[in-house]
Amino acid sequence: MEREKTIIRTSLIGIGVNVLLAAFKAVMGLLSHSVAIVLDAVNNLSDALSSLVTIIGAKLAGKEPDKKHPLGYGRIEYLTAIVIAVLILYAGVTSLVESVKKIIHPDVPDYSTVTLVIVAAAVVTKLLLGRFVKKAGEKTRSEALIASGTDASFDAVISASTLVAAFIFLKFGLSLEAYLGIIISLVIIKAGLEQLRDTISEILGERIDADLSRNVKETILGFPGVHGAYDLIIHTYGPQLLIGSVHISVDDTITARELDRLEHAISRKVAEEHQVILTGISVYAYNTSDPEMRDIEDGILHILSGYPDVLQMHGFHAEKSLKQIHFDIIISFDAKNRQELYQEICERIQHQYPAYKISIDLDSDISD
Repeated sequence: MEREKTIIRTSLIGIGVNVLLAAFKAVMGLLSHSVAIVLDAVNNLSDALSSLVTIIGAKLAGKEPDKKHPLGYGRIEYLTAIVIAVLILYAGVTSLVESVKKIIHPDVPDYSTVTLVIVAAAVVTKLLLGRFVKKAGEKTRSEALIASGTDASFDAVISASTLVAAFIFLKFGLSLEAYLGIIISLVIIKAGLEQLRDTISEILGERIDADLSRNVKETILGFPGVHGAYDLIIHTYGPQLLIGSVHISVDDTITARELDRLEHAISRKVAEEHQVILTGISVYAYNTSDPEMRDIEDGILHILSGYPDVLQMHGFHAEKSLKQIHFDIIISFDAKNRQELYQEICERIQHQYPAYKISIDLDSDISD
């Protein structure tokens, strides 16, 4: 698979560069008694280890589906990202402990021209590596690579700060090594916590990307006879496998054969254009033959327009002979009390149309 090859190739380049940088920085840091440069070397090693974990994750995620996991192993990439976040946190905490020790028992740094040149070269190298890795991550939709690329760019700033500390010492004789080490450690810890938070959020299930949601719905609405597309849900089984379902509103006069043809056409086009597999397309029957029911729908819409927190009404269907009306409403998550507002709306609409049994489902605001 080309995506897997790209991730592995990019990660191997990252490992090679980071190992070389770590080796040079460790030697220069020890020779110059610079805790900041040594900690920067440790950070490079953690980056190399992160790239190794990314390779392992990509290989495991690329396994073919089987009976136990029929939707494949793509979600392993999320677990990989958690491991990387833990490694970053470990590096940050270890660096923090060492920096505190250096404040208690300080060493006087001894910078050389070679040391400063190597650190300066490392800044440029990490900037270029960060851009390269992040670009590859965006191309392959690999969160692990994107995180590594962003981290590499940020590492360049950290390395640059060690240069600033060195110049301050050479100019004023003031050693800020250990204190700079604490700042670097806190920044590393912050990056690890943010990555851990973002990955856990992905596993819990985040809102569908707004552009993807709108584009999928726009494609569906492009089919003749489709009056609306609602309740779009997309589940991710790794960056390359998106599975979803949707409700569409169609005329209540459509035949089963016509509906079957329409659903197949929608599924094919959404898969081709957006790489989303629609495993379920449910139907809302749109009343076409009774003007009275249309008037009732307009009346309900007018009532709902007075509630800013009501984002949408859909799925309206009325059975005049049974005196039943059913529809769904979406109430914003920002509403002060969604359940109280829902109850108020139900009671008001039922009072407005006492001759009918009103059934309202409270939908969640799951997609744009």
